[in-house]
Amino acid sequence: MGNESSRIEVKKKRVLKKRFKIILPLVILLIAGGSYFMYLHSKADSAISKSHDDADREKSDLRMDYVDPKFDNVSILLMGIDASDKRGADEGTRTDALLVATLNKDDKSVKLLSLPRDALVHIPYVNYEDKINHAHSYGGTRATIDTVENLLDIPIDYYIRVNFEAFMDVVDALDGISVDVPYEFQEQDSKDKADAIHLYPGYQQLNGEEALALARTRKLDSDVERGKRQQEIIKALVSKTMNVKSILKYDDVIDAIGENLKTDMTFTEMKSFLSYATHGTNIDIETLNIDGYDYKPNGIYYWKFDDMDLARTINTLEKHLEIPITDYGYDFDLDSDEDENEDNDEEEDSSEFNEQNNEEPTYEEEPTYEEEPTY
Repeated sequence: MGNESSRIEVKKKRVLKKRFKIILPLVILLIAGGSYFMYLHSKADSAISKSHDDADREKSDLRMDYVDPKFDNVSILLMGIDASDKRGADEGTRTDALLVATLNKDDKSVKLLSLPRDALVHIPYVNYEDKINHAHSYGGTRATIDTVENLLDIPIDYYIRVNFEAFMDVVDALDGISVDVPYEFQEQDSKDKADAIHLYPGYQQLNGEEALALARTRKLDSDVERGKRQQEIIKALVSKTMNVKSILKYDDVIDAIGENLKTDMTFTEMKSFLSYATHGTNIDIETLNIDGYDYKPNGIYYWKFDDMDLARTINTLEKHLEIPITDYGYDFDLDSDEDENEDNDEEEDSSEFNEQNNEEPTYEEEPTYEEEPTY
């Protein structure tokens, strides 16, 4: 009887020992994981605090009350500025990419509108019409926000401004992004070395320099098509960032942002946007563009928006933000437009991985652009 009791006791100890060997690594992993996320949280909070710049405003002049992205639909102006270590300081430069994102809290959807840099618009800061990308060189972030609000007549609640260095470093910190290159081209690199980047058509992995070249080139098509590529690059960045495999790269991403990002969002406000991650790691992003036509008064190239399509786009954004819809005298079926855009997005997604055909693309005659500034 005593021997039987001893054997049972020994067996219990063996079982407990095995369980301990299994549980102990899990406990250590959980503690280490928790410590890592606490470290990331603290580091991100510190980085965003250092990057904070309210652009001399507390809220949009088109808002009666303050907004909270946790409870309200909001808009964000995304600015990519034409600055780097080679080109110098951020202030006084032009925007090389300009996009407006509206976010609807109920269906967790995002609409992403690209504004071509050559678009002819009224710039309130100087009180005359010029290319939209000149607004930043005239009056910085605030002048750009005011110009976009004046064009779209919707509140711009927040902004994020990054330069070339931040964009490239974030892409590299994520070990690159996968996007579709529409055609073969050569483009200068971030150091302005001519034809340093040479890409071929097809869906492929790009590093920071290559992604920047794709976002900037317009030699073979137009400013409008470049805006569409920038939209796809942003979608690829968001997708890669939300991927579980990228978690261990977040430390490098935060370092990459460094002093190359400015925003009027707080870290708490930024965290509110995590709720927009749906269907696993994907975020529902619909891209928008405004139709227009080439316009060359005095031999200088501009992109002039089509009045009707501009009005349609404004109404689409107003509906998405759930603010009063402006009557421009057109009879738009916004519900039908949304269904059509969703179908187009699905077609683009399904063809993303298809091989490119061997036919050479046909392009319109390249327009004459205003000479780019020399830094």
